[in-house]
Amino acid sequence: MTKRTGSLALAALSLFPALAFASGAIDGDVKQQATNWHAIIMFVAFVAFTMGITYWAARRTRSASDFYTAGGGISGFQNGLAIAGDYMSAASFLGISAMVFDKGYDGLIYSMGFLVGWPVILFLVAERLRNLGKYTFADVASYRLQQTPVRSFAATSTLVVVAMYLIAQMVGAGKLIQLLFGMNYSSAVVMVGILMVCYVLFGGMLATTWVQIIKAVLLLCGASFMAFMVLSTVGFSPELMFEKAVAAHAKHAAIMAPGKADPVDSISLGMALMFGTAGLPHILMRFFTVSDAKEARKSVFYATGFIGYFYILTFIIGFGAIMLVLNQPGMMETITKDGKQITQLVGGSNMAAIHLANAVGGDMFLGFISAVAFATILAVVAGLALSGASAVSHDLYASVIKKGKANEADEIRVSKITTVALGVIAIVLGLVFEKQNIAFMVGLAFSIAASANFPVLFLSMFWKGLTTRGAVIGGFIGLVTAVVLIVLGPAVWVDVMKHKAALFPYKNPAIFSITLAFVTTWLFSVTDNSKSAAEEKAKFDAQFVRSMTGIGASGASKH
Repeated sequence: MTKRTGSLALAALSLFPALAFASGAIDGDVKQQATNWHAIIMFVAFVAFTMGITYWAARRTRSASDFYTAGGGISGFQNGLAIAGDYMSAASFLGISAMVFDKGYDGLIYSMGFLVGWPVILFLVAERLRNLGKYTFADVASYRLQQTPVRSFAATSTLVVVAMYLIAQMVGAGKLIQLLFGMNYSSAVVMVGILMVCYVLFGGMLATTWVQIIKAVLLLCGASFMAFMVLSTVGFSPELMFEKAVAAHAKHAAIMAPGKADPVDSISLGMALMFGTAGLPHILMRFFTVSDAKEARKSVFYATGFIGYFYILTFIIGFGAIMLVLNQPGMMETITKDGKQITQLVGGSNMAAIHLANAVGGDMFLGFISAVAFATILAVVAGLALSGASAVSHDLYASVIKKGKANEADEIRVSKITTVALGVIAIVLGLVFEKQNIAFMVGLAFSIAASANFPVLFLSMFWKGLTTRGAVIGGFIGLVTAVVLIVLGPAVWVDVMKHKAALFPYKNPAIFSITLAFVTTWLFSVTDNSKSAAEEKAKFDAQFVRSMTGIGASGASKH
């Protein structure tokens, strides 16, 4: 009876994207290492413990509210820690440190890209979302608009984002476990898929939240220890650490200089990360787990603090890996990629933090970090599955098909059936995409969230003139534009499809697709002179009052 540990991949992960685009995701063949028994023992212990949490949560999960939002009983501090746990994914931990390992100071830019999305959520989204919504962001987007078309759009974009993230996480998990645990790729993917389904089916949001909290504490402790040990080798002098890293790095002083990235691409990526964070359905879902808007604000405040601290640690870990791992005996390998022989860190640069863990803490600490990294991926995919399941059961089945007349038991049953389906799909896609670079899939998830979900969500809360026609057409245009431009860009057209030149010159289309989404949403709204449009605009004042005061919202009495 077990569990559903999830982790709303919040994040999310959140973080896979930057790392993927900037330094190359885990892709291609991974050299299978000797079985790491320390990691396996700690991983089994962690899974067993979280299964116990799931069993406990399952006995307390009786209603739809319990399943989707833990009954709204999570405190702001707890939720903030859970959000941080979701956002501090293994991709973030491994990927940001890998970018610093590869690119030096430029890696910090990507860390900041993810972090600046949180003030947007704090000041613009969190409080209003909690006051207006119930389970999903579609509740907010459709608050004064027509339910069927808006929820259909929201569910579609949610499922596309979830699918892209699931593929990326499943492939990443398979490659990571293939390296760390000595398990073959297919077995790793199937195991992750099965555990994900178990977590979601039985534990719901309550189990997800507590597993995220525990995982966040473990990851913060592990990263803090690594950073402490790195700094202790240089007498706690960051200046000396940078000097030694520069001396060890093949590019020497270049790692402390700004890079030469295309400014349009850089700005576009920054927009995707910043606004995509505020449009990711599994992140937005987190704000319905607290009792009221005040606790929602606290959640973001605490999450921002934990996440900011974590990114500082990854920066130290990245430079520490340059200093203590790079050029060490047995740490480099020669592989053939695209017909060329290249020398890289064993397992690729994404394993820099793992090798550093071994360097500063030995096999036991390596086992701890490996287990936490795997558990993190497990939690992220479980959270994604819950988000996708809620889109189908709550937005499509209960609100569109049953017109709001579905009972909770049926809704939860549909959610669980969807979870199993998503688990099967995730396993199959994870196996199919084994040889593909996962960067474009993560970037696609963020670009879709920023181009489709964020404009509709933002305008529904702040602009009186938004109509159903504008929201649906503008949202779908943003979604389709983001997908098409990424496919036509170098990340897919050249790297995946092997064409000589990309039809669209930039890897990150967000600056174009977000702008187009806002413009078309505005255009189709202001030109909508239907009777229903006038009624929707007339409802804005009542919606605005509720969004600002919480009057009428669940938990309003706790203000």
